[in-house]
Amino acid sequence: MTIIISNSSDIPIYEQIKEQIKAKIIIEELKTGELLPSIRSLAKDLRCSVITTKKAYDQLQAEGYVKTIPAKGFYVTNINKEIAREEQLNKIQDLIDMAVDIAKKNNIEKKALEEMLDILYEEVS
Repeated sequence: MTIIISNSSDIPIYEQIKEQIKAKIIIEELKTGELLPSIRSLAKDLRCSVITTKKAYDQLQAEGYVKTIPAKGFYVTNINKEIAREEQLNKIQDLIDMAVDIAKKNNIEKKALEEMLDILYEEVS
């Protein structure tokens, strides 16, 4: 499982891990019933603390994306993909609302925002 964390991001590392795992579950890269890497293994792979990966897994469990089986690990649960997708779309809309507000306050044209979105969408894979 590939997870990319950015130490220069304002987003806490545990949140980056959690959001990337959620995305993989939503697009079914991680399937229902699949075992996730152990907390220690993921921490080692990402070169972060065990506490950080545990916090990400605990939040995924609290949000219903994974379940834990004692002495076995964390497994992907069966989630409603449409509800999860809608949650992500709401986050995107909130961020776009912020960007539009900043653009309007600074007289930045819609076309400039569209160009930025096109460039950023192509850059991120």
